[in-house]
Amino acid sequence: MRSISLKWAILGVLVVPPVVASCSSSSSGGDDGPPPSLDRAALLDPASCKQCHVNHYDQWSGSMHAYASDDPVFRAMNARGQRETNGQLGDFCVKCHAPMALHEKATKDGLNLDSVPQTLKGVTCFFCHSIDKIEGLHNAQLSLSNDMVMRGSYSDPVKNSAHRAGYSALHDGDRIESANLCGSCHDIENGHGTKIERTFEEWQASVFAHVPSGNTCNQCHMSQSINLEPIAQNSPGVFSRHTHEHSLPGVDLALTPFPQKDVQRKKVQEFLDSSIQSALCATPVAVQGGEKTLVRVILDNVRAGHGFPSGSVQDRRLWAEVIGYSGDKKVFESGVVPDGVAATKNPDTDPSNYWLIRDCMFDGPDPGAKEVHMFWEAKSYEGNAIPAKVTSNPQDERFYKSHILRKYPHDDGKLFPGPVDRITLRIRMRAMDRDVLDSLVGSGDLDPAVINAIPTLDVGTMLTWTPATATERFFENGQEFRCITETNLNLKSQVTPAPERTRCSP
Repeated sequence: MRSISLKWAILGVLVVPPVVASCSSSSSGGDDGPPPSLDRAALLDPASCKQCHVNHYDQWSGSMHAYASDDPVFRAMNARGQRETNGQLGDFCVKCHAPMALHEKATKDGLNLDSVPQTLKGVTCFFCHSIDKIEGLHNAQLSLSNDMVMRGSYSDPVKNSAHRAGYSALHDGDRIESANLCGSCHDIENGHGTKIERTFEEWQASVFAHVPSGNTCNQCHMSQSINLEPIAQNSPGVFSRHTHEHSLPGVDLALTPFPQKDVQRKKVQEFLDSSIQSALCATPVAVQGGEKTLVRVILDNVRAGHGFPSGSVQDRRLWAEVIGYSGDKKVFESGVVPDGVAATKNPDTDPSNYWLIRDCMFDGPDPGAKEVHMFWEAKSYEGNAIPAKVTSNPQDERFYKSHILRKYPHDDGKLFPGPVDRITLRIRMRAMDRDVLDSLVGSGDLDPAVINAIPTLDVGTMLTWTPATATERFFENGQEFRCITETNLNLKSQVTPAPERTRCSP
């Protein structure tokens, strides 16, 4: 992540071309230039932007923002939610997934998206660059201007023949308040007041929400170019600036044919790999008749500006796969989830060892409440995600609140068989798991072919512990563990026991 003090071109002011004319411009900025040639209908169409903003359009075209209205899982959940709530779900989903279609009254509930013009689908250029006010910090409480000024981060926008351009602090990634623009859609409360997505709230409680050393949403999810380049590639007279990505990588990926799929998957993988660090530690324990093994896994949420995972954590699955070997023989394993099997149905012989990170939702707040699986049913939730970093100072004990330790065996009264001469650790993730998708298929709302399109991603580097590679040390109640770390992870201070979920299993 980069500091807020760095100059960023976040959601920069765009120089959009006339539909048929060239992408011409004058040398100075402001909104008093020649009359714009793009009318409102043209500005609503992202294809109009493509003629000049080639790179930005190509990146956006493969993003989940562009895919938001076409995503078959979104459509299936919306269709089922409308049916099961007798239409009370209303515009809850389309406020974020098809905001311009809602704004232009092309839909009211998302059930007719097949007939909605493509220009109004997804989170479009016009939607983001027309926002002029934040009216609330959840459920897309955003206000759009009607002045046809495309807003961005540059204080010196270039006059052009396509549209008016203006500066906006909400679009300037150097300004901490720019996070409010993203946060308004990325914190979600359902009709029961249950916070089913809390990404912005998590960021607000993290070290990243504080100047001067913090990071806004844009600074992480819209990476800055190293080289200077024109914002509008086909516009003579437009000078070069540091530009920014519009691919907006996170966790989710397109599940049906869509532009830039391979590029987007690579960016998502790189993004995830940089988010957490891991360590794998072990120590032999002498017992009567031989030797057994204790194992520790530590995960550190080092770079995600929020919890990990975040977003719709009730649908996401993050888990640790730990396998111990004596020679070529497996002597213990946990979290080995076969392809085609839901992570919640992991067939571990000892489920108590299985470290699965996700949210569970319930139909009430009481300990005896029934677990539910669709967001409109949730009246409470329980989660065990890795919290965001709250300080960058290793001398502050809060620094280790994001260093989460899990014991193997999880029961202190047990030991793994031994001797063990090799242990492997993989951190695995699915943006949405098969049990969620199976339920949507079973209700007749989702095509079964989509299930196999959900990839299982490995997060970070697979670690292989051996006596030779275990060069770091970690002490637990005076007992020494030898460790291998993905990076130079500080293991010499107290870490936090992994959060436990008590109301759902696994």
